[in-house]
Amino acid sequence: MSDTIFALSSAPGRAGVAVIRVSGPMAQACVLALARRRELRPRAASLCELRDAKGEAIDQALVLWFPGPASFSGEDMAEFHVHGGRAVVRRVLESLAPISGCRPAEPGEFTRRAVENGKLDLTQAEALADLIDAETEAQRRQSLRQYGGALSLLYEGWRERLIGALAWVEAGIDFSDEELPEDVLARSRAILTEIRKEIQIHLDDSGSGEIIREGFYLTVVGPPNAGKSSLVNALARRDLAIVAEVAGTTRDIIEVKLDLGGYSVIVADTAGLRQAADAVESEGVRRALARAEASDLVLLLLDGSARDPLKGLPPGIAESASLTVWNKSDLPSASPRHGLCLSLKSGAGLEAVLAAIASKVAEKIDVSREAPVLTRARHRHALEQALGCLERALSADEAELFAEDLRLAVRAIGRITGRVDVEELLDVVFREFCIGK
Repeated sequence: MSDTIFALSSAPGRAGVAVIRVSGPMAQACVLALARRRELRPRAASLCELRDAKGEAIDQALVLWFPGPASFSGEDMAEFHVHGGRAVVRRVLESLAPISGCRPAEPGEFTRRAVENGKLDLTQAEALADLIDAETEAQRRQSLRQYGGALSLLYEGWRERLIGALAWVEAGIDFSDEELPEDVLARSRAILTEIRKEIQIHLDDSGSGEIIREGFYLTVVGPPNAGKSSLVNALARRDLAIVAEVAGTTRDIIEVKLDLGGYSVIVADTAGLRQAADAVESEGVRRALARAEASDLVLLLLDGSARDPLKGLPPGIAESASLTVWNKSDLPSASPRHGLCLSLKSGAGLEAVLAAIASKVAEKIDVSREAPVLTRARHRHALEQALGCLERALSADEAELFAEDLRLAVRAIGRITGRVDVEELLDVVFREFCIGK
């Protein structure tokens, strides 16, 4: 934290503008060294000519000065907005390196300093990374909401209420000779019961937050030559998988990430399901079935012109499929078709298939849910730990055991946001009970 760090904050490579960020106690010295300006108006862009230590001009740049703690990192910070040529960026970075106390930043170090200086908590830092990586509208909306503090407010609200309940119990244990309400333990139990229910509801979200962040897994299965690879190519709008009339062309799983209805959907093309002719194809069939079992959605694609379209398919695959689509609808049907009809040759029915997939995704994610959702396994694990502690506390007969499990629950929730502070408990005790007055 005593070092001043610098790094290219915009994307690497040639661009119209590149942003080089500097943060730390020597940030103002860096501005003075390159821009030759002793004073800059805070949070205002100033046009400056940047020069190196020898006085040679580097570039014309916009320089922004953010005195701490009113900055992203919570410390003195400056930004150089230079022309985005590789030579310009390299020269600016080379000019910053020799300045005493300055060094290149480690990955994520600006955000880490923001967390350590109290500008962000851990959930907001994670949301910032998700916002940068967002590829769909759903990912952008979710990460922006979390970056705005939606999860922080929820978890900190639970934590503060539990600290209040714990303060009452601790006071009853440690200061039994004080005039405290007789129903201290009963009050605390009521708070715990209410929060336990809220956490259970929060955990029961079908993993929708993680699905939005990581992607919705869709696996296309079916017999050979039903058109699975053609469907994946049509969804991807490019030739991704090899299409041939020879059965068993696809042996391994081929994935493509798509934006369907604003959601990230990872579509997998798999080997045709049949009695395999060799060991390689047999492994492909095994992988196809394993992937289907682990997927969020399974689309069964059948040949609508086949006399027996289900021939050779594993038992139960048709019943377990989330969507059944009949390809080759432009050809005469030899059997009844129950499901969506599609002709990949003409494109007829493709929009209906896309709409059906988007509808299934929306059902899985529950877009009507207004409360903030879990986005990481780390959050879920900590909340499950906290829930277990609350359940043990509610079943405890002794106040001391009740308090210990409650304390563990507070710490588990605090680990999500990075707020684990024992001193807060003491603050509540002394503020509410005026002990030692």
